[in-house]
Formats: sequence, structure tokens, C-alpha cells
Amino acid sequence: MNEATIEVTGLRKRYGPTLALDGVSFTAPPGKVTGFIGPNGAGKSTTIRVILGLDEPDEGRAWVGGHAYQALNHPLRHVGALVDAAAVQPSRTARNHLLWLARSQRLDAGRVDSVLGQVGLTAAARRKAGGFSLGMRQRLGIAAALLGDPPVVILDEPFNGMDPEGIVWMRALLRTLATEGRAVLVSSHLMSELQGIADHIVAIGRGKILADAAIEELLTGEQVLLQTPAPAEAAQVLQRAGGATTVLDDSTLGISALSARQVVEALGRSGVAFAEVSTRRATLEDVYFQLTNEETEFRTGTAVRR
Repeated sequence: MNEATIEVTGLRKRYGPTLALDGVSFTAPPGKVTGFIGPNGAGKSTTIRVILGLDEPDEGRAWVGGHAYQALNHPLRHVGALVDAAAVQPSRTARNHLLWLARSQRLDAGRVDSVLGQVGLTAAARRKAGGFSLGMRQRLGIAAALLGDPPVVILDEPFNGMDPEGIVWMRALLRTLATEGRAVLVSSHLMSELQGIADHIVAIGRGKILADAAIEELLTGEQVLLQTPAPAEAAQVLQRAGGATTVLDDSTLGISALSARQVVEALGRSGVAFAEVSTRRATLEDVYFQLTNEETEFRTGTAVRR
């Protein structure tokens, strides 16, 4: 197996009565950004923790380059990960934090200065991490992930706390890492950001894989947009007709799994008033809501998107 490959096979994990993972399998190959999506409680964090050896699965395996994480010598040279940006001693400076990690992996101190420059923290290198903003802590965590120049990079919600400039920088970084031949696994709730950078999407819900496909395969459909003075009533009618609905604003619904004609016919039969029906190409956010419509742990009725 290529050393820049994540292979997850048949993972099952239970925490007491809760089945967190139920046969999860997927591969994140080298040279691609794999987006890992799903609602809160879907199993994303548990899967990442198993890959990184932080949790033991009840069944199945998670390998990096053909090896379990626990079997890797100097693991930061093989896998770089951002799981919790707050996991840094606040009294340490950014540089000393990275120096401590570098020494544990027998890495040269010059590598510390290199990654500080790569993430834009050179000027803050001697500032204590406890005074960093969330965006700066994210950058420090990414610097730690890149410290060993690993062939595999795993980032959990890397866009958190990033300002617009930081988001643009993060997009470019992820694409660069993949272009260099690394396997990049990114868990994020920001579908609009993943759509612009991900090559492949793995969607999970209630511990099961809902989709595992190239992003262009997922974005082939269209979404129907409905303007109506009665969005709640329209949503109920369209859901009974087999559609998945999303509230876009106070008078607009997004509908998947039904054509515009089917939407008009269903509303006409039910006598629900509407002003306009149009279509647009589906986005990753549309696909996400369609995939996870029945898999969200905390629900309020009709899905709402702002």
C-alpha cells in the first residue's frame, strides 16, 4: 500500500448503549482532498480518533500506509493531524511548542521555523499560545500537523476561527498538500468551502457511510427553488410526495428528489399557494441535506439553512 493512503475497514465502536460506528469503511487516497461530512454525532470524530490510535475499535481496522498508527515509529513523520486546536500548553510560546514536538520526533529545529513561516506565524513565534486567537491556534495546530512533512494529513474542522483571508489561505494550503501527493482528509461543516477544494466526499450519518463518491458524481442533479407564502405547509406536502426540503429563507424552500413539474403538481393537488418555481444546479450543501435528512441527531422539524 502507498504510504500516503488512509484505509478504514469495517469499523464498529460502541460507547455504552450508543453505537458510534456501524461498519464504517472508506479509503482516502494520495493526491486527493477527501471531504468527511456528516451531522453532529454522526461518527466523524470517533472515526478520526480511531485512525489516530486515540480510541480502539470494537471491530475493524484503520491503517495509514498499511500500518496501524500505534505501530508507526515517529508518527508525526507519517501522519499530521489537527484534532483540537486548544491542545497546547498556554504558557509556551508557539516556537517552543513546536520545538518540543520536533524533539520528540527527532526533527531538526530548522523544520520548526519552516512550518511557522508556512502557516504565517513567524512574527508570533515567541508569543505565548495562551494569548492566541482561535484562528492563530488553528494555524499553530496546522503547523504541528505539518512538522514531520507527513504523507498523510488529517484536519478536523480546520476552517474554525479563520477570517476571510485565513479561509482563502486554507483552501490554497489543502490543494497544495494534495498536489504534492499527500492524502488529505478534511472533516468540516462548511460545505461551501469543501465544494471548492474536495476531490472526493465521504458522508456519514449515525455511524454508517451514506455516500462515498467523487464530488462531481454527487453534484449532477438539480435543486428546485420554491417561492411560497406558506413554506411550512408546502414542505409537508412535498415531503409526503418524496421530496427533501430545506428552508432557505422565510418564503423560499429548496427541494431535492422531485422535479419542478412534480413540485407544481403536488402543490396544485393540495391547494398550497406558491409564487414561483425555478431550478439551479445542486451544491454540496444541497447534497448534504439530502443525504443527512434522516440522520441528524438533533432535529427541529424542517431543515433550516441560513
